[in-house]
Amino acid sequence: MFICNHCPFVIHLKPGIVTLTNEYMRKGLSVVGISSNSVRTHPQDGPAAMAEEAKKLGYEFPYLYDETQEAARAFGAVCTPEFFLFKKDGRRPFELAYHGQFDDSRPNNGRPVTGRDLSMAIDCVLSGRPVSPLQKPSMGCSIKWHPEP
Repeated sequence: MFICNHCPFVIHLKPGIVTLTNEYMRKGLSVVGISSNSVRTHPQDGPAAMAEEAKKLGYEFPYLYDETQEAARAFGAVCTPEFFLFKKDGRRPFELAYHGQFDDSRPNNGRPVTGRDLSMAIDCVLSGRPVSPLQKPSMGCSIKWHPEP
């Protein structure tokens, strides 16, 4: 998942992200959080603040900083939060199974944070069932790309 410290959309989901990731990591899911935002424009999204955030919220997954922004470009990530779920079937390469939103909750829209969309996809992958091709895109703050020199 591509997340960061400052985005109101991510802040809104953080407790739900922690609950969902802790639950599924116990079931064998590997989870990684990545911040790709430029620290030149958003220093609060850099490694030192990320480490504090991870400790404060109890992240049990690695929270990595994409200094060159190459990971965001390789994934085609455009916003935070943005979720990618890959499945691995034997010796075959990893395959993208889900690329979409956490759920329908947004700051101030009154809908509860459930992680429904992502958890349904994870349940399908873990049980060997196909993931629905109907996947709602993530909504949030744009990735803060490095300014041109």
